[in-house]
Amino acid sequence: MNKKQPYMNVGAAVLFGLFGLLFFILLSRYFTIQFTGEVGSQPLAAKAEQKYSRTGNLEAARGVIYDRNEVVISEDTTSYTLIAILDKKMTTNPKNPNHVTDPEKTARELAKIIDMEESEIYSILTKDQFQVEFGKAGRDISHQTKKEIEALKLPGITFKRDSKRFYPNGIFASHLVGYADRVEEKDGTYNYVGMMGIEKTLNDKLTGKDGKINYESDLWGYLLPNGEQKVTPAQNGNDVYLTIDQKIQTFLEDAMNKVVDEYNPKKIIAIVADPKTGDILAMGQRPSFHPKTKEGINESWHNEAIETSFEPGSTMKIFTLAAAIEEKKFNPNDMFQSGSYQVTSKDKPIHDHKRSGWGTITYLEGVQRSSNVAFAKIANELLGFEKFREYLTKFGFDNPTGIDLPSETSGKIQFTWPIEKATTAYGQGTAITPIQQIQAMTAIANNGKMMKPQVIEKIVNHDTGEVIKNVTPEVVSTPISAETAKEVRDILETVVTNKETGTGTRYQIDGYSVAGKTGTASIPDPKGGYLDGQEDYIFSFLGMAPKDDPKLIVYVAVQQPEIEHYSMGSIPVSMVFNPVMKNSLQYLNIQPSQQEKASTAKLADLVGQGVTKSVKQLEESGLQVVVLGKDDKVTGQLPAADTDVLEGEKIIIKTDGKLAAPDMTGWSLRDVMKVAKISGMKLNSTGSGYVVKQNIKEGAFLRKGDFLIVNLKTTEEKLEMDAKEAGESTKGTEEELENLPRD
Repeated sequence: MNKKQPYMNVGAAVLFGLFGLLFFILLSRYFTIQFTGEVGSQPLAAKAEQKYSRTGNLEAARGVIYDRNEVVISEDTTSYTLIAILDKKMTTNPKNPNHVTDPEKTARELAKIIDMEESEIYSILTKDQFQVEFGKAGRDISHQTKKEIEALKLPGITFKRDSKRFYPNGIFASHLVGYADRVEEKDGTYNYVGMMGIEKTLNDKLTGKDGKINYESDLWGYLLPNGEQKVTPAQNGNDVYLTIDQKIQTFLEDAMNKVVDEYNPKKIIAIVADPKTGDILAMGQRPSFHPKTKEGINESWHNEAIETSFEPGSTMKIFTLAAAIEEKKFNPNDMFQSGSYQVTSKDKPIHDHKRSGWGTITYLEGVQRSSNVAFAKIANELLGFEKFREYLTKFGFDNPTGIDLPSETSGKIQFTWPIEKATTAYGQGTAITPIQQIQAMTAIANNGKMMKPQVIEKIVNHDTGEVIKNVTPEVVSTPISAETAKEVRDILETVVTNKETGTGTRYQIDGYSVAGKTGTASIPDPKGGYLDGQEDYIFSFLGMAPKDDPKLIVYVAVQQPEIEHYSMGSIPVSMVFNPVMKNSLQYLNIQPSQQEKASTAKLADLVGQGVTKSVKQLEESGLQVVVLGKDDKVTGQLPAADTDVLEGEKIIIKTDGKLAAPDMTGWSLRDVMKVAKISGMKLNSTGSGYVVKQNIKEGAFLRKGDFLIVNLKTTEEKLEMDAKEAGESTKGTEEELENLPRD
């Protein structure tokens, strides 16, 4: 036993020395770290900060888009992304699992709420991953849908808070406002990027800058009570105020929907503008799309009002007329031969939409009837082609307007050959955009000053309210004088009010004076020439109201509506123009003009008086006189003596002898009844409106007891009848294709 003692002492000494050495090394290491603050040349403080410091992202909101009255058009709203936790390690208490425990049940219940098949959901839930998402069907979950899913109490199903772009008005100026899509950035984060319209044009202004928060946490990532925090605030995107008026845009959307339902056109393009400022108050088209769901976007990717140019048809005549008046070359009472016109001996004749014409008529009537011949002669013989070309530039048809919307195109003026120069005068061959027509029309409505179209009113800092950019009205040019603009408006008013010769009578609005011009443009056939169906036209109207001081300009174009005859094309156009113009004027508190009551007077007893004296007396009172017979003494009158008559009313005077039939074309049935009664004839009438035919020719004798038969038609029916009588056809020779009927 004593022999072992020395060995034990040695062993103890060795162990003591070993532990002493380890303690010395540990102590040395401690003081080394204490004094240097480094381990393996790595600073410990940095290591600790890296381990316990956390960085959070403070998401910036995209700017809000408002209308001119601060009604929200587009904004960010809270949404949720659906997530499923699949890793079993996330469950520490089997009674309260934190992962998906029953994929079959979970798939079955979720399929009732989200837009995804049960089998597809099950496939996702059985993947070997920590957590999964559900693609498009699981993103942009609303708060209501989130509550429905949470009520199912499905283990492992949770949500990640997110944001989405919200368009509360749905299909509403969709191509103007545009839309923003969620795009993945290089760092793996997601952001909304404008893809069309204002969302695209002002994407840099609308996009904010995310902020950050740095904080100290414990091992599990929780914020330490006394930990330091460093916050870099998010900079939200700027807010944009548009010139669009939500009420007027709604009027426009509703009217277009009605036309689509009834006439199923290929396209509708419509713009409402303030001619004093150039502000676009509404802009829409059909087909359109929903900016959130993108439903319909494949059918209408382009903003037709600014990205598509086409032959305008007779709305172009407004600017040809304005140029001629400005140059003092237009006399409304000068006469010309309508029907056809040959620019040069080598050119094919230009035809009116009624190919036989209306005989020799005044240029004023040529404007009212929308005579192509009248405007070809104005451009060639009165104004001169070179001077006419200068005015096309003055009215802005050479260049885009510069409106703050993406992808604006310009028109193409065909002006090489004499025939092209002549047809441009009435809107054929040359192509321009609707927004160019709006800009040019502001010069007519705004006393010669042509205003740049604007869709942005101002841009405001979302966080501070500071106005970053304030858009003011911009005068592009002054192509005509105020006097010329007024004369053009006066003439364009007669296009709407003249029931016998005006092509725009359908666009009359009770209480408001409308001035404007119709258009009927043929559609080029890709194979050559033009399409030849009865509905293969772009029907349009460009008008303003009230005429003397226009507050609104409205342009409407309807392409290929389902109609029986091209003369009916004004019906769907007026279904948009009339309610939009009237409702908008009333909404803007533009008071209807006071209708002057026609003066009335009691009719004197003319029997026994001289015809010449009686006619003079009646005409001085503002009455129209029709004399039946050639004797010198009045033997009968209608209306009878002491009858109240209105200014402008027809008075029928009868004399002795044979009575000759007057030309009653354009008369009302009431006036025809006067002739039948005073001559003792039996009246038979068909139709309604105004007389287009009578069985007794002008100058033939009216015999007591015989039948007087008249056929009456409305203005629209008369236009259709004129077209059929003229034998117009959109099929045939190349010459006919070149000169398809246009109003």
